[in-house]
Amino acid sequence: MDILWFKDLANLSKTGHFSQAAELGNISQPAFSRRIKALETWVGTSLVDRSGHPVVLTNSGQQMLEAGEQAISRIEIEREQILTALAQPDRYVVTFAAQHSIGWRFYSTWLQDFENSFGAILSRLRADDLPNCINDLKEGGVDFVIAYQSEFSLSMAPFPSLESIGIGRDKLLPVCKCTSDGTPLFDLDNASMASIPYLQFGSSAPIGGHIEPLLKASGIREKLSVVYENSMAGALRIRARDGDGVAWLPRSLVQPDIETGLLVIAGQPSWFINLQIRLHRMNTKTNLLTRKIWTFLALREGVSLTSQ
Repeated sequence: MDILWFKDLANLSKTGHFSQAAELGNISQPAFSRRIKALETWVGTSLVDRSGHPVVLTNSGQQMLEAGEQAISRIEIEREQILTALAQPDRYVVTFAAQHSIGWRFYSTWLQDFENSFGAILSRLRADDLPNCINDLKEGGVDFVIAYQSEFSLSMAPFPSLESIGIGRDKLLPVCKCTSDGTPLFDLDNASMASIPYLQFGSSAPIGGHIEPLLKASGIREKLSVVYENSMAGALRIRARDGDGVAWLPRSLVQPDIETGLLVIAGQPSWFINLQIRLHRMNTKTNLLTRKIWTFLALREGVSLTSQ
């Protein structure tokens, strides 16, 4: 697999024409077509619907494009940070780990705001499943873990030397595609709907722990028919935009889609789940810089420093 194939797919999605996309990539059209076909072979399914003109990406194509663009962005950021660190070998690189959906939008905005107040730091982000983030924290592979917490589920189960402070807020919103008149395709408050297709987080995704208690307590769980399951919020977002069902997704992720009309909120505010975004550390594995960061954030959030 060649990382440039994802850039080819992005150009094709942008133009809808193989010839124009090839021009953007500064390669011949036959070579461009071969690269798209090679990516489809690697994925194992068709990524482009060639039945009409302009061509469009299939659902799988949209999913792979979004994943590829995120991966390319992370790789380029990591490269810049590595080069910066090499140029300044005496400076410590602070490592954050976060759930994928936090790393998608919240993290970059939060980090910029933090650096505007605290000062620039060298840092890197590991976006991963929460259990892997927790394991990295315990083993000293990362300095901080960022994770969700709600009234239904803790951010992380307590263990010795673990400390946490709140650094932000978000909401899980039920969203789906809208009808031609702008109403939800699947309305959670419509009693006449006997069954509602549900786009569900996989069992390995802790974010589901914030959703399931609400569904069971409200009695709607029996009406929800699971049609798709994935641990990645980005994949559920694509299926929701395609009209395949309802998904509970972070506002920070779907707000642009709501503003453009690609998604609509599928129910009343009683279906919203308030999330706190918390920063975690092990107070036995710190250094001067990470202690300064923790103290700064704790003071900003009004947290007692008696345990510091």
